[in-house]
Amino acid sequence: DASVLTEYDGPLLGPEPRDRVGLHVLLFVATFASCAFAGYALAGRAAVYEAFGWWPAVADGLRYAAGLLGFLTVHEFGHYFLAKRHRVSTSLPYYIPLPLLGIGTLGAVIRIREPIRRTRALFDIGAAGPLAGFVVALGVLGFALATLPDPTYLLGAGGPAHAEIVQRFAETGAFPSLDEAAADGGGQLLVFGQTPLFWLLSQTTGWMPPMYEVYHYPWLLAGWLALFFTALNLLPAGQLDGGHILYAALGPRVHAVVARVTALLLLASGTLGFVHDPSLAFTFAGEWGHALTWLVAAALQVAVLRRVFDGDLRLVTTGLFVVTALVIAATWAGLAGVLGWTGWLVWALLIAFVIRVDHPPTYIEEPLTPMRKALAVVSLLIFLSCFSIRPIYFA
Repeated sequence: DASVLTEYDGPLLGPEPRDRVGLHVLLFVATFASCAFAGYALAGRAAVYEAFGWWPAVADGLRYAAGLLGFLTVHEFGHYFLAKRHRVSTSLPYYIPLPLLGIGTLGAVIRIREPIRRTRALFDIGAAGPLAGFVVALGVLGFALATLPDPTYLLGAGGPAHAEIVQRFAETGAFPSLDEAAADGGGQLLVFGQTPLFWLLSQTTGWMPPMYEVYHYPWLLAGWLALFFTALNLLPAGQLDGGHILYAALGPRVHAVVARVTALLLLASGTLGFVHDPSLAFTFAGEWGHALTWLVAAALQVAVLRRVFDGDLRLVTTGLFVVTALVIAATWAGLAGVLGWTGWLVWALLIAFVIRVDHPPTYIEEPLTPMRKALAVVSLLIFLSCFSIRPIYFA
């Protein structure tokens, strides 16, 4: 019981299990290789690779993998070392490779093998990862900006569109806007959403590539993704890092409310993006396809809300009304392209069915020290500075 646990500070589940170090090393190597390939593919500097051979391609991949995996490693070992300090049984980080697709990885996780019994320990373990990782993210971004090549670097990506972009910058000192580039390029552009911190740091340089060209810069892209992963982990729901911090700082009742509000907002933004994305209209033409998209969105909303509100029909109905009203209001105001992102629908599903909305209770509730309260505020500011409503999208 709690009185016994107050005095006891050893493992709850017996001796610490041995980590399969070989497995963790193998996953790290596989993830590094996967990220290196993704970095090379995303940089896409075909003209440079054709002119100078394989080495620039390898170098681009290594830059990206080193930046992103460096961030992920420090983030996860922040959790790991604080868990060890509080004598909570935990595993080494499991890296998750994503070969030949996307950014090369789905991140990394550690496994907490037992309940965290003290509120202060919960806070320390939850906050250590994003705080440590954020320092590395700043370092990667700072290095990327300090070593940013001049605009002619984009000529290495080849194609007449990049030649026109560089020429436009040389003549006017500004790059084409996203709408202009999308209209002139004749194809889809991969856009990385602006965040307050990324924008602020970009003001320290003499020039900055547009957000639809960021993926050609391995260090810059790794830094942006580090901010993105930090924001995702700090979402205030369930057992995400932000959920740990919120629960420890303000208690279970506040956590329960904020986590559900977060789920509703993600669901609204995800639905908004989903119903206005022409590529998700199930290949049907006209109104039938659009109607089917809305029906699928409504079914997903009900599924999420049933889990978020534990099947309470009154709350599910209220939540459905709120989400639908937000989607309709944003659509009417012409803000679908600003506030809607389909990816948040996926995250709402993950929170509802995998991560879960509520946080398991700690055995011993303790008030946070003033330093921990200050770090909770810092974590909130980091979350707000790293968050983007539309992080990655095509235009």
